[in-house]
Amino acid sequence: MDADFSVELGLSGEEPTLEFPWSSGVDGGPGYVDVKRHPELLPLVTEAEQYPELGEFLLALSSSPSLFETAKCDVWSTDRLAAEEEDYEEDYGAKCKLGSYIDLIFGEERAAARFSFAAHEDWARSLTQLLQKTPDLPAACEAVVRRCYYHAEGANSAAEGVGRTESGFYLSLYVSGYGLDEPEARRHWGTALRFAADACLELSLSNGG
Repeated sequence: MDADFSVELGLSGEEPTLEFPWSSGVDGGPGYVDVKRHPELLPLVTEAEQYPELGEFLLALSSSPSLFETAKCDVWSTDRLAAEEEDYEEDYGAKCKLGSYIDLIFGEERAAARFSFAAHEDWARSLTQLLQKTPDLPAACEAVVRRCYYHAEGANSAAEGVGRTESGFYLSLYVSGYGLDEPEARRHWGTALRFAADACLELSLSNGG
């Protein structure tokens, strides 16, 4: 499986950022689900209901050994591969991609690390190094360090515009699987998700999780 990491902290205002906790601002609309402390709420994550493989990943990263927790996610499929993905077509005959992202933050027990760029860069680099040791697979994982705006408990600027906000960091984990069709791409994606979950748990255990 291909694995890499990058940093997107530009000041142009065009780079993705995260509000934590986040809300759509619409009554009954999507928003942050605290799976770490309330795993019984997992069914509220629509993507996890549609893709049980993602649900397993969210539960693994929300388990007690994990130093991390999940904040946001999405899944999509496409039969249009980008130019940088042409190698999967040439090497594996891939015609389809199932892609996803999962936004990850340090858990409350490591809350101070949420504001450390070095901690996030080390996390992304170590995760990439572990995933580069996984078996050959038509799948890819990219860890991207981005800026997160952490709101004090009970305050969400996206929904309320009030409360204390601190600028920190988070990790967007992009996991993609490729195949001749969507079912095959999904199988490879599911395997890549398991590799990523195992790597995150291994990092947690090696750092006192």
